[in-house]
Amino acid sequence: MGMRILLVDDDQSLVRVLRQGLVSEGCVVSAAHDGAEGVRLAMSTDVDVIVLDVMLPEMDGHEVLKSLRDAGVATPVLLLTARDAVSDRVSGLEAGADDYLTKPFAFDELLARIRALHRRARRGEPELLVAGAVTMDRTSHEVRIDGTSVDLTPTEYRLLELLLQNPGRLLTRQAILSRVWGYDIDVAPNAVEQYIHYLRTKLGQTLTIATVRGAGYRLDVPAA
Repeated sequence: MGMRILLVDDDQSLVRVLRQGLVSEGCVVSAAHDGAEGVRLAMSTDVDVIVLDVMLPEMDGHEVLKSLRDAGVATPVLLLTARDAVSDRVSGLEAGADDYLTKPFAFDELLARIRALHRRARRGEPELLVAGAVTMDRTSHEVRIDGTSVDLTPTEYRLLELLLQNPGRLLTRQAILSRVWGYDIDVAPNAVEQYIHYLRTKLGQTLTIATVRGAGYRLDVPAA
């Protein structure tokens, strides 16, 4: 699936469970345990959906949401609330939430709602990414070279997707780390370089992933 999810909840045991479930579904998950950190991560990282608890210390979910919307952050937000009063749900939606879920909830329902928000947000984006002989179908998650299927791991797929979305644009190592792996997980120091090598090996001469020394990487798209 490759969705990038930000969890903002002070219940660390719940975050661990949700992270494990979402990662098993192919998601990249970042987490914050208070409102201020949630705002910082939401503004500094590229995420597809934010799962935001209402009851947070110091800065509650509604304040976080207002800060994000006032700053122009349009990322879909799913509010988690332990209160199911209509007034609480209405106030959250009016503050800019896209959906809400009342605790306790089933993980499958949370996942379904996240997927629905992601689909809505991606309307208008191309489902087929093309560069030279390489095509990526983001609906079926198939990658082909001249019509022949290429087998990629989930991480290789997310990295290639990022490159195909940014042809000719320099992507720094830090930007790749945050968008492919997420900020708050431990990865090997050479993870970016290693996975660039894997992609180059699997794509062969069909695409050129150029190394910009000391800066990052760039997908050089062949002329039509």
